[in-house]
Amino acid sequence: MIKVGDKLPAGSLQEFIEVEGEGCSLGPNSFDISQATAGKTIAIFALPGAFTPTCSVQHVPGYVAKADELKAAGVDEIWCVSVNDAFVMGAWGRDQKTAGKVRMMADGSAAFTNAVGLALDLTARGMGVRSQRYSMLVKDGIVKTLNVEAPGKFEVSGADTLLAQVRAAA
Repeated sequence: MIKVGDKLPAGSLQEFIEVEGEGCSLGPNSFDISQATAGKTIAIFALPGAFTPTCSVQHVPGYVAKADELKAAGVDEIWCVSVNDAFVMGAWGRDQKTAGKVRMMADGSAAFTNAVGLALDLTARGMGVRSQRYSMLVKDGIVKTLNVEAPGKFEVSGADTLLAQVRAAA
């Protein structure tokens, strides 16, 4: 499992772009993780799946609500990562009103999730391989904080915890 001080693994994540511009076409676009994190402070939170109860009622809304505070504290971007395709993540972002606040980053084949060692096998529950619930603060591609939830819990990966860590690190 990835740990504080480690560099994020090479690879890419996809985002559904609603409005064409800045070199991005409409629809799914792929982003190189190393390039997207270079010189930036990124708050990343990951969760098991789009439109699932805890993810939709607590996890994403918390980051949407705290987006301005996170950015005022020095976070350049907030990413929500889930093992879903970019179309689903785009639809979920519209539903959660994340535009301009949280980038909904798809890890459709779980390549990033497996590379950071935070995969969760929910095959027995009909969901396949998903991501564990966690949050991390990443500066210039290096993990500065990491908060991994115990199975079935939502206690340490929310926006309030990460915001307190960002402020403490400032």
